[in-house]
Amino acid sequence: MTLAQQGKTAAQQGQTASRASKVQKVVTPLGIEAWLVEDYTVPLVAMDFAFTAGASSDPAGKPGVANMMAALLDEGAGEMNAEAFHRALDDSAVELSFHSGTDTLNGDLKTLTRHTDEAFELLRKAVNEPRFDDDAVERLRSQVIAALRREAKDPDSMVTRAWREASYGDHPYSRPVSGTLESVPTITCDDIVAAHKRLFARDLLKIAVVGAIDAGRLARLLDKTFGALPAQSDLPEIPEVEVATATRKIVALDVPQTTIRFSLPGIPRHDPDFMAAIVLNHILGGGVFSARLFKEVREKRGLAYSVWSALQTFRHSPLFSGGTSTKNERAAESISVIEEEIAKLTADGPTGQELASAKKYLIGSYALRFDTSTKIAGNLVHLQVDGYPVEFLDQRNDLIEAVTLEDTRRVARRLFEGKKLLVAAVGKPDGLV
Repeated sequence: MTLAQQGKTAAQQGQTASRASKVQKVVTPLGIEAWLVEDYTVPLVAMDFAFTAGASSDPAGKPGVANMMAALLDEGAGEMNAEAFHRALDDSAVELSFHSGTDTLNGDLKTLTRHTDEAFELLRKAVNEPRFDDDAVERLRSQVIAALRREAKDPDSMVTRAWREASYGDHPYSRPVSGTLESVPTITCDDIVAAHKRLFARDLLKIAVVGAIDAGRLARLLDKTFGALPAQSDLPEIPEVEVATATRKIVALDVPQTTIRFSLPGIPRHDPDFMAAIVLNHILGGGVFSARLFKEVREKRGLAYSVWSALQTFRHSPLFSGGTSTKNERAAESISVIEEEIAKLTADGPTGQELASAKKYLIGSYALRFDTSTKIAGNLVHLQVDGYPVEFLDQRNDLIEAVTLEDTRRVARRLFEGKKLLVAAVGKPDGLV
C-alpha cells in the first residue's frame, strides 16, 4: 500500500494514518543513511538522491560547470564510453538521470527488481568513475550553447535572468544554473573534474528508496555504490543574502506582451511562521483558480491569462515571488492591481472562508505527493534536503490545520508591510518605471 493509499484508507475509516511509520531509516556499515519504504506491490525499485550543493558552488567566473558535470555523468563511466553506457542502461531497462539545481545536485534511479544489482553497479560507475571524454564534453557544450541561444530570445528565460541579477547582485544566486554564452565556452575538462570532486561527498548525500528491496540488501548496495566517495566535502562558503526590494529592472524586447517577475524577502523554512505563510500565499496567489490574484488580475479585469505567487526557500535566501504576463499597455496596471491586493491582504488579512478553503485544499492534496514510488522517493529526499525529520510526514497537516486568522494576519504584516516589490520585466511595458 502506497503512502497515498494509506492516507486515503485511514481517512475513510475516520483515522489519522502515520506515513512516517512506513519509513525505515537505514544506516549502512559506512554510515550512509537512507530512508526506505518497502513496497512489494510491483517488482520495482525507485531511488532518489541529492548532494546538498549545486550551481551556487560554481566558480565566480564560470557559471554552468555543475550543470555540465551533472549532465555528463551518464555519458560514459569506467571502461564504457557514452554509447556503451547507454546500451547497458537500455539492456537492463534502467532509468538513470542527474541534474543540477541552485543548491543541490540530484539523481534518480529506477529499475525492475531483477536488474537491481546491474542498476546499482551502473550508478556506482557514474558516480565514482565518470569519464568526461572530450567528445562527450564538446557534444554537451554544443547542446548547452544552443539552448542558451534560444533562451536569449525567450521572455520567460530573460525575465528570470533579469530578476536574479536585480535580486542578488554579485551573490552566487545571481548566476544562471546553465551558465551563460560567455562562460560555457570557457569551461574545461579540468573545471568539470574539479566540480565532481567538490560536490560529491558522503556528508552531503541524502537518499530515499521505495520498492521491492529490504534494508539489509539496500545497505550493502549503498556502501558499494557511494562508499568510495570522500567522507567530508570541501565547499566554498556561501553567505546568507536577502533579496533586494523596491527595484525595477526592465529589459526591452520588441514583443506584444510584457513578462513580469516580482519578489520580496521571504520566511525561512524552519521559522515558526512558515506554515502560516504557506496558507497565506495559497490565498493570495498559490491557489490558482481560488486565489485573490487570479480573481482580480484575470477574472475581473482580463489583464493576464495566469498570475501566480509562491514561497521559495533557497538555502541562503528565503523569498516570496510571483509572476504574470500581460499586454505591454497593461503592464503597469497589472503590477498596480497586484500591489493593491497585497496591500489589502496586509491591512485586513484573509476572510474566515478563505482560510478554511485554503487549509482544506492544502491538507487534502498532500496525499497526491505520495501516489507513486517515484513521487514518494522524491518527496522523502526533498524533506531530508530541507532538514525535516521523518516525523514531519505526520506533523505537516496538523501544522496547516493549526493556522489561525491571526497567524495569517501577523505573517502578512511581516512579509509585506512597509515593503515595495522588486519587479523585473521583459517587453515594452507602457508606464512601468
